[in-house]
Amino acid sequence: MQIKERVQVDGRSERITLVPETIDDLWHLQYVLEPGDLVAGDTTRRIQRDDEQLRDTGGEREHMHVTIGVEEVEFHKFANRLRVSGTIERCSREDQLGLHHTLNVEEHDEIEVEKVWKPDQLDRLSEAEESADNPDVAIATVEEGEAHIHTVAQYGTEDRGSFTGTTGKGEYARGRSELFAELAQALARMDVDAVILAGPGFTKQDAFKYIEQNHPEVAEKTTIVDTASVGDRGVHEVLKRGAVEDVQRETRIAEEAEYIDELTARIATGHEAAYGPDMVAKAADYGAIDRLLVLDEKLREERGPDGEWDLDVNELITNVERKGGEITVFSSEFPPGQQLKNLGGIAALLRYRLD
Repeated sequence: MQIKERVQVDGRSERITLVPETIDDLWHLQYVLEPGDLVAGDTTRRIQRDDEQLRDTGGEREHMHVTIGVEEVEFHKFANRLRVSGTIERCSREDQLGLHHTLNVEEHDEIEVEKVWKPDQLDRLSEAEESADNPDVAIATVEEGEAHIHTVAQYGTEDRGSFTGTTGKGEYARGRSELFAELAQALARMDVDAVILAGPGFTKQDAFKYIEQNHPEVAEKTTIVDTASVGDRGVHEVLKRGAVEDVQRETRIAEEAEYIDELTARIATGHEAAYGPDMVAKAADYGAIDRLLVLDEKLREERGPDGEWDLDVNELITNVERKGGEITVFSSEFPPGQQLKNLGGIAALLRYRLD
């Protein structure tokens, strides 16, 4: 979730501009929005006209920006959208005020939410914002004769495929290899950061050996976990043990360590790097930033007299993204984040060296 702007409307209400970036973010929003809230966004409506040529067509769709008073919110997981329904409270066309309308909010749509925010709702927004940095994880469960793949999302796990094969070894070994091949090929096609391979007995170790020999790039990001079951029950065991959180943390630390190593190597050799707020801001103005590295603490820090920096980090991030740069937020809890903190809490890998 991207939180772009927060504006205090009156003593109680606040208007927050949001951009849901994943289906998880849409799922979060269904618990944030409630009847009586005001939600604004771009949409289209079919407008009836008096023109003779359009009278028989039922009107034509027209783009407009509307604010609706929320009456109902529905999360449609398989349609990748959130439906927010209510009456139009504000609109550029006065003849549409008071009419019923549904905003179909999809990934990357910008909306404004105006309401009296409850602490738990603000916490949920923060959770959604922080979860954007969590690595994507697939859980593969395997035993003799069957294998399953699930992916992990905040709204739950999703079944991505099941495979069956011949049970046993010896004369049935060919059947096992075919099962392992199907599983390995499916995992290789998935765009995930980490894989948890789980199941009872030694079958998962045999499956891992096959993956290691035939798809080493998958094996490198695979962690093995013991479970008593496969399928939905096996996934439940993996989640209950906290294995997903452990893998996400380890994967995130490894990624951050890779970037900080690249940064320090470039600094040592005088190559394309910048660190500290002044140097990074200058590099951003030149459009030279390939990847911005920023400590999570700095995203929460106030600027100006009460803060350490005379720099608006959110404006800097927007500037970098607008010019094609990538952003990585470092956790202050892990060693790579502490290294970045020693460099001023913000740095950048550049496209070219600044004089």
